[in-house]
Amino acid sequence: MPETPAPRVVAVVVTFNRLALLRDLVDRLAQVPGLAQVLVVDNASTDGTGAWLAGREDVRARTLEDNRGGAGGFHDGLAWALEEGADLVWLMDDDGLPDVEALPLLLEHRDLDFWGPVVAAHDDPRRLVFPIRLPGGTRVVHAMDDVEAAATDGLLPDVVIPFNGVLVTRALVERIGLPRAEFFIWGDDVEYLWRARRAGARVATVVGARVLHPATDALGTPMAFGRTTYNHSPSDLKHYCMARNNLLNLRDYRGWPHALAFVAKTVWFYSFTRPRPGRLLLSARAMLAGLRGDFTGHRRYLS
Repeated sequence: MPETPAPRVVAVVVTFNRLALLRDLVDRLAQVPGLAQVLVVDNASTDGTGAWLAGREDVRARTLEDNRGGAGGFHDGLAWALEEGADLVWLMDDDGLPDVEALPLLLEHRDLDFWGPVVAAHDDPRRLVFPIRLPGGTRVVHAMDDVEAAATDGLLPDVVIPFNGVLVTRALVERIGLPRAEFFIWGDDVEYLWRARRAGARVATVVGARVLHPATDALGTPMAFGRTTYNHSPSDLKHYCMARNNLLNLRDYRGWPHALAFVAKTVWFYSFTRPRPGRLLLSARAMLAGLRGDFTGHRRYLS
């Protein structure tokens, strides 16, 4: 039987004012086997990114007229990759650094639709940057040891950290469309994953493949006497987008009970855990705007 031709894999990188990180990533992608093309979407950076990209012959770049956030960047970049004839699109932010062998390991699992690597901390590769809820239960893990123990044949089914070295097939994109550009930041990746699952996509994490990422401890602030956590951010821009987009994602994919529970968590957190009346007002403004279909309010917080 004739061999199946190798897929055309196109990487899409979205960047904004992080030239040092972008340089490292582009240099790394130049070493990755099996990668046909690298497309960089620059969100109107002001740190010399555009000029640097113009001098690179091994990437193609588009600089947007204004900052459209990660959501707008991945929306445009994914469409661009399909225009370039991609069979598979490798999506990543500018702050990730895939192992050279990450893509070949991912490509060993061509029976999937939406799959990616483990995202590990730069300073401690045995620690996960983004906690993972294991399939079939409520257990959340933070270490590679736990992920490896839970894997079956090297895969963690139905789990992936989207837009951090994730592969998506052309067929899936054509079926479910592009990421929601209007989300700007926060929740656009989750929405796309949940949309893919709803469409029956085969999702998994390939435990042997790895992307290194700056560590963060800001993904969950304890609240309600330690019973749960809340995604608090000191940035009004990030919080506005999180409150707006998370409410819509929960309403659309989990139902109103989950959405209202998120509203209650927000009220509790900024009333008792970290009392901030101004943040309560901002949260209400963001949530109401989202329910009205108004995705312009975050612009007031852009610097």
